[in-house]
Amino acid sequence: QVQLMESGGGLVQPGGSLRLSCAASASVFNFNSMGWYRRAPGRERELIATVTLSGLIHYTDSDFVKDRFIVSRDDAKNTLYLQLNSLKPDDTAVYYCNARIASSEYWGQGTQVTVSS
Repeated sequence: QVQLMESGGGLVQPGGSLRLSCAASASVFNFNSMGWYRRAPGRERELIATVTLSGLIHYTDSDFVKDRFIVSRDDAKNTLYLQLNSLKPDDTAVYYCNARIASSEYWGQGTQVTVSS
């Protein structure tokens, strides 16, 4: 059973930054892909980006990601990161990590990000 553990969320002022982490219980090379998603209150879950086995990062075309969110992966630590910059109140959401192995899909418990002054 694969476990994903997100961390790094919290309360931040508009314009601030956070770095979220997703620690996997298995080597990232076991996963066909990993990804970051978010769910804001009253809204559907949104894709932020996916990372392939080889490390290629594909960001969603949605405007909310452009030039503000950066995904990276530390293979030695089996950890996926999401750097959130220039945060806005609309970025308030629970941020989730996802991993896929063949037809199986795994989710972390999520980490809350609240952007407020």
